Amino acid sequence: MLQDRYGNDLTTTSTVARDAYLAGVDSLMAATPGMDTAFQAAVTADEGFALGHISLARAKQLLGRGHEAKAPLARARELAEAATPREQSQIAIFEKILTGQGAAALEAIHEHMKSWPRDAMALAPATSVFGLIGFSGKAGREVDQLALLEPFERHYGDDWWYRTQLAFAQIELQMFDEGQRNIDQALAGYPSSAHAAHIRGHLFYELGEREAGLAFLTDWMSDYPRDGLMHCHNSWHLALWSLETGRTAQAWRIYDDALSPAAAWGPQVNVATDCAAFLARAEMAGEPRRPERWRELADYATKWFPRTGLGFVDMHTALAYAMAGDGETLAKFVESPRGATADMLQPMASGFEAFAQGNWVRAAAEIEPLLATHERLGGSRAQRDLLEYLVTSAMLRAGRAEEARSFISRRRPQNGRGSGFPLAGL
Repeated sequence: MLQDRYGNDLTTTSTVARDAYLAGVDSLMAATPGMDTAFQAAVTADEGFALGHISLARAKQLLGRGHEAKAPLARARELAEAATPREQSQIAIFEKILTGQGAAALEAIHEHMKSWPRDAMALAPATSVFGLIGFSGKAGREVDQLALLEPFERHYGDDWWYRTQLAFAQIELQMFDEGQRNIDQALAGYPSSAHAAHIRGHLFYELGEREAGLAFLTDWMSDYPRDGLMHCHNSWHLALWSLETGRTAQAWRIYDDALSPAAAWGPQVNVATDCAAFLARAEMAGEPRRPERWRELADYATKWFPRTGLGFVDMHTALAYAMAGDGETLAKFVESPRGATADMLQPMASGFEAFAQGNWVRAAAEIEPLLATHERLGGSRAQRDLLEYLVTSAMLRAGRAEEARSFISRRRPQNGRGSGFPLAGL
């Protein structure tokens, strides 16, 4: 029987289908363009290849085209009976993910990995800061992420995908030496991995190495196609570093070319969150508010994320409404919060609205208490720094400069005065 590169049996006799499937898996794991076309080629070569169909459905979802996932999901269900037990279990996991059953999918992954520890495609959705653990809404989920991954080291060894995910989990817990060893090893094993380049960028960010980070990611992104899954988000990192290093015009060029709703293809979750984060940080750094950009972003959020129940997305949507001055839509958005972080949405929205209106004391008072458990929102520490900086900026604007400096140096020591994100007045 044919196998994947992890030694798992595949229910196909077509080497063409197998090879296309392997290319699709590597593309998905590395965030290179073409994962969907590779999986499509696999099922074209063998229409009865159930795992090819479910992987195609998953690729469509990751690419922000979930409406196109229904047909391959349905076909995978039809074909599952003839697949191996491992493939049947993986199909069931992805079916749960594709139908919004995140908690059940995570439980199924834990069970699945007991029998098939080298099924990387099944493990992948539980990894990273945007995965099932990352968006679980639970306090302590960063520790849980590392605890999930560490036992698999004996199964994956030097595998570049595994080292990439292990490094990210370590970096988020400030295990920088371990994270650097693993991410450098991952990049050496698969230099074209956009996920690995992204995570190396996070290490630069956490260490406060802005010039080095900008140089590294600028070079790496020079030949990364615009339709790559990570093009928008890696461009966000470039825009932030450009802003942080005084290259303001360059930062806005990157925003207009690669981030804004009018320019970026997606995924939609990156456009909605990265744009809001950049616009807010630019304003905190002293740039004038640009109402037309906030209005454009608020309209985009309404189109794609009117009611997600996903804390990380809802946080940025509420910010967009507040900064656009759309109090009416913001009020409706927070009146019936959903999801695991529903309790955080109203005070966040209130704080954002206060900040937008120049009520600095209330902005800091509403948001600061949320920082103790803001990991529940999901996303990376670099992304959630938005909340730390907003509180710091509000304190500065309220005339509490010493308190602001003390606050940010406690919360983010490497981003202290002279080495961190430029807040006007810091």
